[in-house]
Amino acid sequence: MARVKSSEALQAPRKTGVFSGWLMRHFGTAMTALARLARQPFASLMTVLVIAVTLALPAALHLVVKNARSLSAAWDNALDFSVYLKADVDEEQARRIAYIVSQRADVAAVRFVSADEAMEEFRAQSGFGEALDHLTANPLPHSLVVRPSESNTEVSMGLLNEELGNLPETDFVQVDTEWVRRFHAILAILERAILMGGALLGAAILVIIGNTIRLDIQNRREEIEVTKLIGASNAFVRRPFLYSGFWYGLAGGVLALALVFFGLYQLEAPVARLSGLYDSAFNVLALDLRESLAIVGTGVGLGLVGSWIAATRHMRRIEPR
Repeated sequence: MARVKSSEALQAPRKTGVFSGWLMRHFGTAMTALARLARQPFASLMTVLVIAVTLALPAALHLVVKNARSLSAAWDNALDFSVYLKADVDEEQARRIAYIVSQRADVAAVRFVSADEAMEEFRAQSGFGEALDHLTANPLPHSLVVRPSESNTEVSMGLLNEELGNLPETDFVQVDTEWVRRFHAILAILERAILMGGALLGAAILVIIGNTIRLDIQNRREEIEVTKLIGASNAFVRRPFLYSGFWYGLAGGVLALALVFFGLYQLEAPVARLSGLYDSAFNVLALDLRESLAIVGTGVGLGLVGSWIAATRHMRRIEPR
């Protein structure tokens, strides 16, 4: 028989690494918490559904603002100035002014609109064709449509507006896209309102998860007392409830994404028909990867925080007798 060296005989059995053991304990606790939620499917589904709807509402409003900004992106490239010249400026002078303005570094293009062209356009769009035939003279002036360059800032746009208005031949200048700025201001207000509403809905999720965990703790009161009686710490006893909150938040976030994408799918065909009527190639924007992860992460974070607050608060009240 072969002899075993003394060093080999005295060698302790190989132990699992500290991190591996910690990971296995947490994995087992997480699976146990998931199995416990699965044993009461109706109650768990109701909690997850409430969390999902609460998360989906601000996400859907965010998508509305996102698509509105995308729709108005093309408007930002058309910050045109309509420069109406004085009535005594003839066509040759007006074309010379258009050429001079087009040479500016802050101007991308200038389109000259003669008085006759303006009258024809007004006749076609106003519906007053027969009434306009009775006019003895064309009351419309020559005008310039000035397209600023994309390098302009808000300050330089204001300066360009002022300088065009100060030209001796200019009667007045109209900014065609002033309403676009108002639209963006409205969107900024909506974004702030969505953030405030999202914060309130997040607080509601904390209350929902906290109340659910509180009821779970009360139902397992005797089990907790026995566990503490044999020496378990509050952190050890609290761990399963934290994982319950984790699963609630994860499931609620994933379901919220499903609700949002289902809503986008339902809107895809009507939006395509509407954009086709306006000869537009607009497509509804969906949540990108970062936004999707943010929704799921928010659900998980709120689930963990809500369960931790509830478990910490009620765990101190349960002591073995």
